[in-house]
Amino acid sequence: MYESSDLRKGLKIEYEGDPYIVVQFDFVKPGKGQALYKCRLKNMLTGAQFERNFRSGEKFGEPNLEEKEMEFLYKDGDKYCFMNTSNFEQEFVGEDQIDEARNFLKENTVCTVLFYQDRPISITIPIFMNLRIVKADPWVKGDTASGDSKPATLETGYVLQVPTYLEEGQLIKIDTRTGAYVERVKG
Repeated sequence: MYESSDLRKGLKIEYEGDPYIVVQFDFVKPGKGQALYKCRLKNMLTGAQFERNFRSGEKFGEPNLEEKEMEFLYKDGDKYCFMNTSNFEQEFVGEDQIDEARNFLKENTVCTVLFYQDRPISITIPIFMNLRIVKADPWVKGDTASGDSKPATLETGYVLQVPTYLEEGQLIKIDTRTGAYVERVKG
């Protein structure tokens, strides 16, 4: 059990039967009366956010969360199939739990899948991914109107800006937090 004094940014709590993560946190001590803990909570199942004030001494449950290392196998319609790397059981994760990670997810990528009451609710992919460029317009020497970058399409279908010297078929490193090009991968 957590108490209101345990609240801090990033803490995962169970509130009104659902798992929440504390997104923002402020401690307010007015001149008169009891101290307040002002929190912005994000529902880990629906993604909905709201603000709530808690008084000193309020209690919260600890959500039944478990992280498992799983390997992405394939996509079937709007479901993504992951295999547990320790016992080889397969689990399907919905597109709404994948979120932005779908832009960088390729087969055989090992991810961390977060489960709530044995149900997958979100995935975390590696911070850096090596992906191949499948479409990039050739750069013409002397073309300074387009600047020092051009659009490129990756093997996952994601489009981003890359330096003009990169060509189709090259492997590049992507920062999955920002979706930005990091560097060319030799190999």
